[in-house]
Amino acid sequence: MNPQTLKEAENLLNSVKQEVQSIKNIEVVFCPPFVYLFPLRGISRRETGFMKLGAQNCFYEQNGAYTGEVSSVMLKELGCEYVIIGHSERKKYFGETNEIINKKVRGALLADLKVILCIGEDTRDSFDSKGRWINELDPKVKEQLVAALKDIKKSKLSDIIVTYEPVWAIGTGNPATPDDILSAKIFIRKILSDLYTRKEADKVRVLYGGSTNKKNAADFIREGQADGLLVGGASLDAGEFVAIIKSINNANS
Repeated sequence: MNPQTLKEAENLLNSVKQEVQSIKNIEVVFCPPFVYLFPLRGISRRETGFMKLGAQNCFYEQNGAYTGEVSSVMLKELGCEYVIIGHSERKKYFGETNEIINKKVRGALLADLKVILCIGEDTRDSFDSKGRWINELDPKVKEQLVAALKDIKKSKLSDIIVTYEPVWAIGTGNPATPDDILSAKIFIRKILSDLYTRKEADKVRVLYGGSTNKKNAADFIREGQADGLLVGGASLDAGEFVAIIKSINNANS
């Protein structure tokens, strides 16, 4: 629910575009609040091809008497190419269940939107003497992914991006380590291979989200082998966000 005004949102997007529009081998997706989608559509598409528009959420039905909800068809009409589904804050504040998330995924894919699917555990269970996590990933991560992909055909898997979003790392200043992220990516790919095929699983991008900043972004990509980042609070600071984009670009060079 940020920033507070359309003017701030426009300034933010313009500032980022001016700094990074020359970068060719990286994709940037902005997911502003619903009310800013239409006016920002022109800025995101004007004179640049790599900046895409996405939404933070959608309802699972395409239309109907659901006052206050926004459908994936409406988002597509507004120029969105992506939609975030299953964000931890939706689960925490609005009680979204695995079943609801699955319905939203199916609805978004039906409208030809690409889905940024968020999964992740609430807490870390145990640490060694140096403060490093020593447990395997919480089984709930597998449960979330399997449930979200229920009845999703193999042909649609290429339109899904899985984001490892551990709740314990979001806004805490205590991000996962590159090793944590690599372990999560291997774990996610294994689940996808079991559900589909190894070939199909390897095509799915796996992102990381949680206390990302310009200091750790490159390590998440280079050492953690994340295919991208879901940036939260840092995206509201144009300078910080630009630095993150440039660091990722350098890590990929």
